[in-house]
Amino acid sequence: MAEHPSREAAPAAGPAGAPAGHPYAALPAAAYWRSGVAERRAEPGPDWVRPKWPVTRAMRIATAGSCFAQHLGRRLRREGFDVIDAEPAPALLPPALHEAHGYGIYSGRYGNLYTARQFRQLAEEAFGRRAMATIVWEREGRFVDALRPTIEPEGHGTAAAVLAHRRHHLDRVGDLLRAADLVVFTLGLTESWEDAETGTVFPVCPGTVAGRFDPARHRFRNLTVAETAGDLRALRALLHEVRPGRPPRFLLTVSPVPLTATASGAHVMLATVHSKAVLRAAAGELAAECDDVDYFPSYEIVTNPWSAGTGYGANLRSVTEASVETVMRTFLAVHAPGPAAAAPAAAATPAPAAGAVAAAPSDDAEAMAVKCDEELLDAFGPRPA
Repeated sequence: MAEHPSREAAPAAGPAGAPAGHPYAALPAAAYWRSGVAERRAEPGPDWVRPKWPVTRAMRIATAGSCFAQHLGRRLRREGFDVIDAEPAPALLPPALHEAHGYGIYSGRYGNLYTARQFRQLAEEAFGRRAMATIVWEREGRFVDALRPTIEPEGHGTAAAVLAHRRHHLDRVGDLLRAADLVVFTLGLTESWEDAETGTVFPVCPGTVAGRFDPARHRFRNLTVAETAGDLRALRALLHEVRPGRPPRFLLTVSPVPLTATASGAHVMLATVHSKAVLRAAAGELAAECDDVDYFPSYEIVTNPWSAGTGYGANLRSVTEASVETVMRTFLAVHAPGPAAAAPAAAATPAPAAGAVAAAPSDDAEAMAVKCDEELLDAFGPRPA
């Protein structure tokens, strides 16, 4: 007897007696919270990340971003990766002063690029798509670049000297972005302050570390998912334009470091969660739509439920050495498996963007130290009674 046309055959039973025949019937353990998280008592492993492509020691790597990005660049150099140094320190500057003067922190001497807009505007300046920023701030009778206010601790004697140094810096950034095979960018913040006349975004609020705050000219901007993703798309498109046929790949991460302070009006905890959610969503959008953009979960590795708050130090903001090590161990396991190699020597010709930065110091405390402009905001907060 023929089966009634409206009656469907019962699907075969799936795992643990669950019906099969739907997308959830054959998912791996990592796809379920119970088996992937609740029943697992281990640090993040390779199943957390499915890299689109390996990060190899043959790649020329450019690093940029917020303070947490310094850990990634430092470890890559130690592991023998070719991390570009487009602005090496002068031979006569003692190594102990390199970091204070912005050398060896990132691939360029741009300091912390907390937002995607900062990075986009820097690249546009370097390639002549945007007029060079000429905003100079004064600090105790000396002058500093408003877009790199902590690069020169003592500042410059004249505003003209600041602009001359900026022109040189932009030349080096252009060389850097032309040479890189991979750009590793760590997104740190959505909150920013911009110049109302030019739209230029600053790394810190005017008047905090230098300059003078002008409410008629300086405005607060909390970048949205659409704006952050748009800035990343514009940056990628620019590099495709200036490097047709050989554009770099991007590896995006989100910093797990909370905000030092917020000007949003919200509690700093809520402002931090909002900011990180925006950055994570924007990075996810780019990684989902572009084959040459990938995402690595630094943020999730530090803040996941297994950490139970142990990812941070006593101030509940500084990421612990153990957590940084977990991030880097996971990164190397999934993106660059294989034995470590000796750090490549600098090229004999001192051309810009041609050599690797020296290996990071071996002392643990020094190796964990990062230069973070945003932390200077804490000086303006209330003091304990």
